[in-house]
Amino acid sequence: MKIENIDIKWLGHDTFRIVSSDGKVIYTDPFKIKTMDKADIILITHAHYDHCSAEDVGKISSENTTIIAPKDCALTGNVKVIKPYDKLNISGIKIETVPAYNTNKRFHPKESGWVGYVFEVDGKRIYLAGDTDYIPEMDDLKNIDIALVPVSGTYVMTAEEAAQAVNSFKPKVAIPMHYGSIISSRSDAEKFKKLAQVKVEILG
Repeated sequence: MKIENIDIKWLGHDTFRIVSSDGKVIYTDPFKIKTMDKADIILITHAHYDHCSAEDVGKISSENTTIIAPKDCALTGNVKVIKPYDKLNISGIKIETVPAYNTNKRFHPKESGWVGYVFEVDGKRIYLAGDTDYIPEMDDLKNIDIALVPVSGTYVMTAEEAAQAVNSFKPKVAIPMHYGSIISSRSDAEKFKKLAQVKVEILG
């Protein structure tokens, strides 16, 4: 699907395949993927098995793939280890890491140093929230064109909290994720769409 002129496909859970106009392929948190085309960049948010899957990373990796991940992700290949507030430029793709953590539960503690990403594709800024609650750092996000946000509750934001978050930093388009696989269903995505005061696209 084209969103903001970017080819973006949701593959379930927190996995997206994003292709730039010059053919660079970016995957986020690959998990239980069936597509086998190789990635130029793989963004890993944290070490949980459904986000940092060595098997799935291997399916889409080549010698030219750059894997970006926190230090506790056990992955091999061309891995660049990151922490919150790092900045990188990989093959012309600008990437910033931002915090991702829970505020009222302990599944994703702040001290783990896990991340979300803001990365630029064809001049558009894409925010991948990672597994997170609505945290104060989100209020500082600027000029986000596409926001990929979890909506399932339990481990991450609820649909209501996710709507509150996007209503704060106002991306041009928000896309719900983290539902329909391990936990939650499309109903949470629909609830998020009703409550969000920005454009919402439900993919898949």
